[in-house]
Amino acid sequence: MRIGVHVSAAGGYPKAAEYARDVGAECIQLFAKSPRQWRAPALCAEKAAELAPALAAAGVGPAFTHTAYLINLGTLDDALRERSVRALADELARGELLGAVAVVTHLGTAPDGPTMAAQRIAEGVSAAFSASGTDSVRLLLENTAGAGTTFGATPEELGDVLASLPGPVRGRTGVCLDTCHAWAAGLDLGHRDGWRTVMDRLEAACGTDAIGLVHANDCAHELGSRKDRHAWIGDGAIGLEGFEAMFAEPRLTAACAVMEMPGEAPFKDAENINRLKALRASSRGSA
Repeated sequence: MRIGVHVSAAGGYPKAAEYARDVGAECIQLFAKSPRQWRAPALCAEKAAELAPALAAAGVGPAFTHTAYLINLGTLDDALRERSVRALADELARGELLGAVAVVTHLGTAPDGPTMAAQRIAEGVSAAFSASGTDSVRLLLENTAGAGTTFGATPEELGDVLASLPGPVRGRTGVCLDTCHAWAAGLDLGHRDGWRTVMDRLEAACGTDAIGLVHANDCAHELGSRKDRHAWIGDGAIGLEGFEAMFAEPRLTAACAVMEMPGEAPFKDAENINRLKALRASSRGSA
């Protein structure tokens, strides 16, 4: 399981790769545009092409991108939903241009309940793929902490979306498991038995090998709090035992883990990478 962090591309893609190398990252996640705006200038293909060789030179990879937070495929507002589909299509195109293996997205809300929302979201995902013009990049659906009417707090909700996708789109769609969100939603990842249970549910609902990425974030609040507040590895309620158990879960061996940590860069990233690397090593020793 490769370990990395979310990095800023504000200084250019070569500098993002250098930063990742310097803090000890083995893979990265980044935004392909501002996460708080609908529109952005088109990516310069020449600039985008700098990322892959820069990462290769730094010994870092693969790369993932994360969509803007504004996307809401579950909304009943037709204008917002159409805008969200267009935005997701754009994010898929940007991710492919950057050479990312996958694009991570939140799904939005379920104002009329998860069953109807799952079908609506699946239709939006299919429309976004069709409009994107992409042929290789994967889409990963991220689970939520379950606050309010947000959609995707359980493996079963994510699985309902996947099951509603047509075959070719289903083959390019998977799951990003955020550990902080899962814990806040009541999924106990604090020990090995908890991880086995959650992975069993994910496998049953979403299929084998659905998880393409783990957002490895500790949670500042108690199990089932519905509060999404990230904490440093081992400083939150999931704790060191929970992340050591993550590395011991054989169904996650091929996945990558990236962290999205509060605090001052580069120390926050270097420190949390070191913590996860130590837990990965200890999990191998106790296997």
